[in-house]
Amino acid sequence: MQTDRAGGEPEDWTGAIFSVLRDWDVAQVAYVPDAGHSDLIIRCDQADGMRLVPLTTEEEGIALLAGAWLGGQRGVLLMQSSGVGNCINMLSLARVCRFPLLSLVTMRGQWGEFNPWQVPMGQLTPKVLADADNLVFAVDDARQIGAAVTGAARMAFEGPAQAAVLIGQAVIGAKSFGK
Repeated sequence: MQTDRAGGEPEDWTGAIFSVLRDWDVAQVAYVPDAGHSDLIIRCDQADGMRLVPLTTEEEGIALLAGAWLGGQRGVLLMQSSGVGNCINMLSLARVCRFPLLSLVTMRGQWGEFNPWQVPMGQLTPKVLADADNLVFAVDDARQIGAAVTGAARMAFEGPAQAAVLIGQAVIGAKSFGK
């Protein structure tokens, strides 16, 4: 269950992300199921020319996107901040092989977090990604999502670089158990 988002009226931030992915011809969407990405996953699943690939762990997505790039396709990795910790070793693959890696990360462990197990990795996510040579763009205002994803996609696909957009809990809403 989601609680209210900070800052008033909710924006169609998943629609903004989906539009950017279409503009950049993203063909493969690797994801570990996550409530924060659920609307985006549904949109991508219904889109012609996009292939969704469910993962058992987030690091599989990095290898999948390496293969997509070698096969001439662009892809994106959708994950939650807790999954970033699972990717530490595999992030070196994109760095060393210099292929583009675009990640969209829904954040946990920020304001209103009810689950203490989410806080450590949620707080470390920006540093871990930056230390692994990812360009990190944190977004806490839904109105900025489209611009942030566009900038990250440009840097990843034209760079090529590793770029991650961190979608804050102020955008997705804080989760709670039944309240």
